[in-house]
Amino acid sequence: MRKNIKITAVAASAAALSLGLSACGTASDPASTSETGAKADTSKALVVAASPTPHAGILEFVQKNLAAKEGLKLEVKEFTDYVLPNTATQNGQVDANFFQHKPYLDDFNAKQKTTIVPVVDVHLEPLGLYSRTVKDLKDIKAGQTVAVPNDTTNGGRALQLLAENGLITLKDGVGTSARLSDVTDKKGLELKELEAATVPRALNDVDAAVINGNYAIQAKLSPAKDSLALEKAEGNPYANFLAVKKGNEKDPRVEKLAKLLNSDEVKKYIEDTYKGSIVPAFGAPANS
Repeated sequence: MRKNIKITAVAASAAALSLGLSACGTASDPASTSETGAKADTSKALVVAASPTPHAGILEFVQKNLAAKEGLKLEVKEFTDYVLPNTATQNGQVDANFFQHKPYLDDFNAKQKTTIVPVVDVHLEPLGLYSRTVKDLKDIKAGQTVAVPNDTTNGGRALQLLAENGLITLKDGVGTSARLSDVTDKKGLELKELEAATVPRALNDVDAAVINGNYAIQAKLSPAKDSLALEKAEGNPYANFLAVKKGNEKDPRVEKLAKLLNSDEVKKYIEDTYKGSIVPAFGAPANS
């Protein structure tokens, strides 16, 4: 029987408290004594933390159509932020997560001292520039406000998108690590940093906004049709992947899920469901 659990932003503070307490667990805690990695109990469900769209949707497709044939029990927990999935994976409250790309994970591990590792790439969510009022990129003018995500990796990624489309100028060589301080010419624009999940809700209050692909879809925006500018998929390092705590890569359940997430059936599901707004990006993660 399918079991989905959603942790919303309203419940995030309570969940964070729970996660913080569990991080102080002793050797007698269940999470501390359960076997992991290749010795994991394969009779238990693999619990995966995921963003609602498209990650949870892809996992639910696997859960309903493919998992049983592989003898895999799969449970999906939905999270609406970018912190708790990794914290829960590190603490052993979930077995894996599916919501992030390598630059974000590298930054998170460095700052939080976590040991999360990627397992297999699944898809790419192109970052896009959107507006409720501006109909063409050339109509974005000095004096207008553009919202961008405030987290380290997506913020730099957003600034690169704006620079590539001539809306701002960045210092040479900053790449996707760009910060607002690296903008050498705003060309009269006001750049407003917001938490990534809230950017779509601010779209009515700004002239334009750079929005992550998953949040754009949740906001009923089509990256392929509605964006004024969109990241190119070719050579893009921001593929989203299945990830686990280091040492759990050989968990047989994880290996089964990784295989299914790179299957022809999932490729077709992504292409048919998201019609170019989300694109398959199968294979080994970069620098894994």
